[in-house]
Amino acid sequence: MRFFSLGQTSRAVLLSMTMTGAIALSFSAQAATVKPAKAQASQAAQASQAAQANAAAGQNSVNRLTPANSTDGIIALVNENAILKSDLIAAIAQTQARAQAAGEPIANSAQLQSEVLNALILRELQLSLVKRVGLNPDEAAINQRLAQIAQAEGLNSIAALQQRLDAAKPGSYATLRAQLIEDAAIQALQQRQISSRVRISEQDIDAFLASPEAKRLSQSEYQTVHVRIPYMDDYSRLSEAQRNEALKVAQRLRTRLQAPNVDVTEAIAASQGSYPIQLQGGDMGFHKAAALPTELASEITKLEVGAVSAPLITPEGIDIIKLADKKSSDTMLVPQWNTRHILVKVDELQTDALAEQKINDLYAQLRNGADFASLASTYSDDPGSAGRGGDLDWVGEEQMIGPFEAMMKNTAVGDYSAPFKTQFGWHILKVEGKRQQDVSDEYRRNMARQALYQRLAPQAKEDWLQELRAGAYIQVLG
Repeated sequence: MRFFSLGQTSRAVLLSMTMTGAIALSFSAQAATVKPAKAQASQAAQASQAAQANAAAGQNSVNRLTPANSTDGIIALVNENAILKSDLIAAIAQTQARAQAAGEPIANSAQLQSEVLNALILRELQLSLVKRVGLNPDEAAINQRLAQIAQAEGLNSIAALQQRLDAAKPGSYATLRAQLIEDAAIQALQQRQISSRVRISEQDIDAFLASPEAKRLSQSEYQTVHVRIPYMDDYSRLSEAQRNEALKVAQRLRTRLQAPNVDVTEAIAASQGSYPIQLQGGDMGFHKAAALPTELASEITKLEVGAVSAPLITPEGIDIIKLADKKSSDTMLVPQWNTRHILVKVDELQTDALAEQKINDLYAQLRNGADFASLASTYSDDPGSAGRGGDLDWVGEEQMIGPFEAMMKNTAVGDYSAPFKTQFGWHILKVEGKRQQDVSDEYRRNMARQALYQRLAPQAKEDWLQELRAGAYIQVLG
């Protein structure tokens, strides 16, 4: 599988710096904010003097930039912000490391420098827009990503990850967390911008479903074996020998998994050998196509039963996937619950204690025979359902927040729950009915919409980034 080519480097760098999974183990390629006026003027003068010196020596201004021949200064101005030479050098090194790990080394050429600088400029423009629109990533999502990084590093907590990073280089953990926050914000910004540009009509979906490509949207279930060979160190610090060792383990495992009727546990154990990090994964069982991880779905759906993928290089390790079995069904039945609820909000006008007292009073009235719908109409703080007696209609799995869904599943038909709390306040819910609903047509249409979006989104993103750059003040100084 090809991950890098020189003509795609700028896009690859931008992707690696904006996807939270791709930046996990590399911290240095950050665009600097503008320096104070005197320092900025001094650095600009240094950059100008360096350019003049190069010209006098008969050198081209796009000669290869390295730590040895660079005096740090401003390499580009992007609106009110600046990108330093050190930022460019670090980003080039990061790009080369990823290309090397993917088996396609890239030389530090003028073309590479130009494409990496373009990626840094686009990143700086997006970060500026993030600040203007006030996008704030979810702290829980950032902590979850940090926990995933810690686990990939063989650590059992975020605190352990912080200790390891700061022991290697003070401030590394704070840098990583800041980078994750920036990347999550950029990703949210891109989603907002692209979704507003991609228009998919019901007629587009009908046409897609009539095409041969739509055959892959059948109600197939895939039994997969998914094993990851974790890296022995931070991605950015891996030596060539360490990369080769991880790849050799992946290739050994792939060979073993290709055998028919293989014992997966034994194959993993035999492939482990002297590799110092425990291999992760195993037989993942059957999954609907829609439940497969997006980044792996395209690989899995291409495989024939019994086939094993080539090693898939990711920022966290090398993945090997085998399609153990596949089965199809013409229908897709999902459980649904006909649910009502009463909500008492917790906000600046109503403390948690007051809300809890109010919900307990309503619960006492229910126990004394009060009508649920009447209480919901009178007292519920949910404007969307209160007028319908708290009716939420038919609700499926993963449509409601976790605590609500858990309580709904544990409440018998015709009964109501005890008061419980979510992020929105205090609730009581009632389950009026339960059914198995065939959502095959809805599933296929949603999958078709997703497939069309994935086809149109890259061009929409490219157009938006070009417009963003065209409307900005950009000056490359060196």
